[in-house]
Amino acid sequence: MIYFNNDYSEGCHEKVLEALTRTNLVQTPGYGEDEYCARAAEKIRKLCGREDVAVHFLVGGTQANLTVIDAALRPHQGALCAVTGHINGHETGAVEATGHKVLPLPGKSGKISAEQVRSYVLAHRADSSFEHMVQPKLVYISSPSELGTLYSLAELEELSQACRELGLYLFLDGARLGYGLASGENDVTLQDLARLCDVFYIGGTKVGALFGEAVVISNPAIGEDFRYLIKQHGGMLAKGRLLGVQFDALMTDNLYVTIAAHAVALADRIRETLDELEIPYLVPGSTNQIFPILPDSVLEELAKEYVFCEQERVDDTHRAVRFCTSWATREENVDRLCQSLREIAKIR
Repeated sequence: MIYFNNDYSEGCHEKVLEALTRTNLVQTPGYGEDEYCARAAEKIRKLCGREDVAVHFLVGGTQANLTVIDAALRPHQGALCAVTGHINGHETGAVEATGHKVLPLPGKSGKISAEQVRSYVLAHRADSSFEHMVQPKLVYISSPSELGTLYSLAELEELSQACRELGLYLFLDGARLGYGLASGENDVTLQDLARLCDVFYIGGTKVGALFGEAVVISNPAIGEDFRYLIKQHGGMLAKGRLLGVQFDALMTDNLYVTIAAHAVALADRIRETLDELEIPYLVPGSTNQIFPILPDSVLEELAKEYVFCEQERVDDTHRAVRFCTSWATREENVDRLCQSLREIAKIR
């Protein structure tokens, strides 16, 4: 079987593995207070164009999301997000388990707008019984989103302005950030994220690392006592240097974006084939996630050789699925998928 169901099936990029091997027997302090974490954090600060941001390394995306949100919110406050947002649908109530309610908004192609945020917050404040309801205090977005779409710089600027006017925090989940940065449609940089977001993270688990996310905190109010919360939520890795070594490698010589660009280029090749065959999409995109709508009969044939994700049923005979490329996807496997699509399309 050939796997196109996610972007974390493989281990790590060879340069990351080389760095881990090279430093394997080096003795360092524990809990992320080592030279490798310090060096990786400094490289991230430089890429962000800000020396004042705090950088913390956590093991995974769910852990990063719940720790950041718990750090930002008081007990009566909640997080606004798209209904398709990862914290709302794919984290087993992890945020709610910290005592903070997720407040979903109807999204458009996986995204929410500044106007939606304003409307929700102002309606909450205008309600005479507002103190009986969870107070919205943080806006959670993902870019790329769960549907592979990107927030443009203009959209981020509007969201950031709305959050600052309303006194909310803006938090961007960057689990697949590398694939967003590598997209031909992207106009957002790490410097923009550091300027517009109160906190965001650079995902490593899905972009070349064995595991790990780098949380970047621009707003000192969120960073206060953050390491206490990392520890409380089980995120303070004794061998923290394993995270630092990996991000040090990924942030060297633009490796992070370079390997993500490989995935995007291969995804574009699949999109070209789908366009050639006039196959529609659930949501158009430009990153490593592709959501074609295909007949059940075609999907049954494809499932004999390929693994992909079910997304949603569109009608009685068609389903939307997700094909996902990664930094480690092989060109020959993409060529094979494209050929299979052409062959099956002839007989559908």
